[in-house]
Amino acid sequence: MSIERKGFRHLTEGSYPATHVVGKSVDKVDGYALVSGAPMYTDDIAAHSFPNRLHGKILTSPIANGLIDAIDTSAAEALPGVRLVLTWKNTPRTFYTTAGQGWPEPSPYDNQMFTERVRFVGDRVAAVFADSKDIAEQALRFIKVSFKEEPAVLDADNAMKPGAPIVHPEDPKGAYDAAHNVAAHVDINVGDVEKALAESEVIISETFQTHYAQHTPMETHTAFAYTDELGKIVIVSSTQVPWHVRRIVSRVLGLPMSKLRVVKPRIGGGFGTKQEILIDDLVACATIRTGLPCEIELTRKEEFVSARTRHPMKIDMSIGCDKQGHFRALKMYVLSNTGAYGSHSLTVMSNTGSKTLPLYNKASDVRFFGDAVYTNLPVPGAYRGYGATQGYAALETTIDDLAAKLGMDPIELRKMNMIRVGEGSPIFEALGEGRQGVAQTIKSSSLPTLVDLGAEAIGWTEKRGKRTRNGHKVRGVGMSMHMQGSGIPLIDMASASIKLNEDGSYFLTMGATDIGTGSDTILSQMAAEVLGVTMDKISALSSDTDLTPFDVGAYASSTTFVSGGAVVKAAKAVRNQVFAVAAEMLHEDLDANLVTAEPKVEWDNDQPDPILSFYRMEDGNVVSVLSGKRVPVSDVAYRAFYEVNQHQIAATQSFVSPYSPPPFAAHFVEIEVDELTGKVEVLKYVAAVDCGVSINPDLVRGQIMGAIANGIGFALTEEYHFGSHGNMTNSSLFDYKILSRRDMPPTEVILVDTYEPTGPWGAKSVAEICINGPIPAIGNAILDATGIRLHRTPYTPDRVLAALRGKSI
Repeated sequence: MSIERKGFRHLTEGSYPATHVVGKSVDKVDGYALVSGAPMYTDDIAAHSFPNRLHGKILTSPIANGLIDAIDTSAAEALPGVRLVLTWKNTPRTFYTTAGQGWPEPSPYDNQMFTERVRFVGDRVAAVFADSKDIAEQALRFIKVSFKEEPAVLDADNAMKPGAPIVHPEDPKGAYDAAHNVAAHVDINVGDVEKALAESEVIISETFQTHYAQHTPMETHTAFAYTDELGKIVIVSSTQVPWHVRRIVSRVLGLPMSKLRVVKPRIGGGFGTKQEILIDDLVACATIRTGLPCEIELTRKEEFVSARTRHPMKIDMSIGCDKQGHFRALKMYVLSNTGAYGSHSLTVMSNTGSKTLPLYNKASDVRFFGDAVYTNLPVPGAYRGYGATQGYAALETTIDDLAAKLGMDPIELRKMNMIRVGEGSPIFEALGEGRQGVAQTIKSSSLPTLVDLGAEAIGWTEKRGKRTRNGHKVRGVGMSMHMQGSGIPLIDMASASIKLNEDGSYFLTMGATDIGTGSDTILSQMAAEVLGVTMDKISALSSDTDLTPFDVGAYASSTTFVSGGAVVKAAKAVRNQVFAVAAEMLHEDLDANLVTAEPKVEWDNDQPDPILSFYRMEDGNVVSVLSGKRVPVSDVAYRAFYEVNQHQIAATQSFVSPYSPPPFAAHFVEIEVDELTGKVEVLKYVAAVDCGVSINPDLVRGQIMGAIANGIGFALTEEYHFGSHGNMTNSSLFDYKILSRRDMPPTEVILVDTYEPTGPWGAKSVAEICINGPIPAIGNAILDATGIRLHRTPYTPDRVLAALRGKSI
C-alpha cells in the first residue's frame, strides 16, 4: 500500500489482510463536541455543574530554601468570602510522592501536603478556598509569613559536593542518599567497558548538557471535587492517571479508596505534566473540610513556577570502535537535576540509557550509570520522551562527531551498528524503568528503509558537507535515529469491558486515558474491527475509577499497545459469545465442530482461534462459514436477553505484555544559520517513522507533527531563566517562547508500516518517539553548516554566535 499527499507518505513493508475500520483515518469520536464548544473540560464542567463552587489559590514560597518561622492566617480567615485556609498546621503530615506511577512506587516519598520547610521558589506554603478567585487572591496577600532563609544549592554540579546545602535533611523513604542530595542512582554494566575502551582503536568522548523546559499544555492543571449523594468524594481532574490519583490521595488524606472516585474528562494536553498529583489532594481536602465543591485552576505563571518540567541533564558519552567504525564500547554517565523533589527521578534517568543504548547493539561492552540529584530549583517530572530525549541528544551528536573523526558518512556508521529484526540487546534485560528490564528481540522494524527514504527526501547526498552559502547565511543538513518503547513490559496493565446492546451495538468501557491523542477513537476502531461493525455501533466511556475498569493511565507510550491489547481481548471474548448464541439459532453444533477444527490464525495477533473456521462477523451479522447463513447480531442479543438461557453478553479482559516493541524513527533536517545574528532557521524537516500498523493514520500524523513542534521548540527557543536566588524570570508565554503554527517549517511525514506480531492489529506506539529527533538532528545540521559543535541546549542565537566566535555560554 502507498498513499501520498502533500507532506505525507504512507507506505507498508509486507502485506496484510484487508480491514474495514483499522488502518482508516476515521474522525475522532469526540471531534464535533470539542470544536462546537461543549462543556467537556474540567473547568467547563465545574462552571456548568457547580456555579457556586469555592475557588482555591495556593500561596507559594518566595525563597529557594529555608524554614517558615511563623505564619499568621487570621486576617485571611477573617476576610468575607474566605471559607478555608490550609497550612501544615491543619493538614495531614503523611509523606508521599506526587509521581503518578505504578505500585510499588519507584519515586521517593519526599512530599507532604504542607511543611515548615520550603525547598524552591514556588513550593507550597498555604492554600485558600473562597467564594471567588478574586477573594482567594486577596486572602493570599493577607497571610503573614516570616521565613528563615538558608543557603540554597542551585546547580546540579555542586549538589553532591562536600558542604552543599542538604535539600532533604529528613532523609525521605526511597531516596538513594539524601545526605548527599542523591535522590536516585543507577549503575549497569554489560561486559567490561573500561577494558573495551582501552582496546578500541578509536575513542570519542563528549559532554552534552540539556536544560529546563516546560510542557505548556493549553489547559493548565485543573481539578475540582464535590461530595456525591452517597457521601463519596468525587475528584474531576485533568489527569493522565486517574487510578494513581485515587491511590495517592487516599494515602495522603487517610481516606478509603471506596470513598473516592476520580473522573477524567477531556484534557487540553498533558505531555507528562499531568502524570502528577499536584492539586487533587487540595481540592479533595477542601471539600471534606467545607462540605462544598472546590476547584483549583492554575494560572500560566503558576504552571511555569510550580508544576513540572523536563529534567535538565549533563551527559558524558563515550564510544569506542575500530578504524572501520564497528562499535566495541558505549559508556554513558548522566547527572540529572531532579529539583526540590524526586518525582520520576529514578525512572526518567533509567530511560535515558534503556531507550537509547540498545539502538546500537553491536557494542559488546556497555556501561550506563548516573545520579539524580536534589537542588533548590523547580521540580522536573514526566515529560514526553521521558529521559530518552536527553539521551539521544548526547548519543546522536556524539555519533556524528565520531563519524567525522573516522571520515565516514554518519548514515553509514549508524547502519553498520544499529539493531535489526531478530536481534536483541543485553540492555533490554539489564536496565528497565527503575528496576531490572525484560529480555526481548526485535520482531518488527523498517529502520533501514526509514533512513533511506528520509535521506532521499532531504537531499542528503546532494547537500551534506556542501555548506551552501547566501551572503552571511549558510546551510547544512543533519539527521538522527531513535527508538522508544510501547509501555513498560510486565508492569503496565490495562483493562476493558464490552457489552452487547439489544440493537446490535456495543458499549465499550475502558480505563485508558484520552489526553487529546484520540485514544478513545483508535480503541473504538479496534473493537469495531473485531466485532465487524461500523464505528457508530461502538459507544465508549473511559477514565472513571467507579465506572470503568483499571488502567495505569496515559504514559510510557502504552495506550495503543497495552490498552489496545485489552480492548481486542475483550472484543474477541464478546464476539465468541455472540458466535455461540448464533450457532444455537442456526442449529449448528459448535462444540462438536470445534473438536475437529483446524485453528485459524488472525492477522491481528499470533494466537490461533478455531472458532473462526466456522463463523465471522460481517456488517453487524454473524455469518456461518459452513452454510453461508446470516444472523443479525441484534437477533442474537434479543435471544440472549429475553428468550433462551437468558444472560448478558459481555466480557472484561486485561492485558499485560512481556514485550515493549520499539517504534523506530529517522529524522532529517535542513537548516540555515545566520552568522551575523546566530539565528538558526529550520528550512525543512523530514520524519520517517515505523509505529507498526497505523490504526488511524491521520491521528498518527498528528502525534508526529506535535512531537516535532515540541522538539524544535525545545531545541531552539524554550528555556527557563533563573535569577540568582533560584526564581524563574520568564514565567509567561510572552517571555518563554514556544513554537506557534506559523513557526513550523515545511514538514514531511513518512510512515512505513510494519506488522508487529505482539501488538493489537500489528500496532506499536508513536506518541513519544518523534520528540527525540530535533535536538540531535538540528545540532548535527549546525555542525554540517558551520563546523561548530554546540554541547548545550537550546541552540539560541546567543549560544550559536558565541560558538562561532570561539566562546562558550
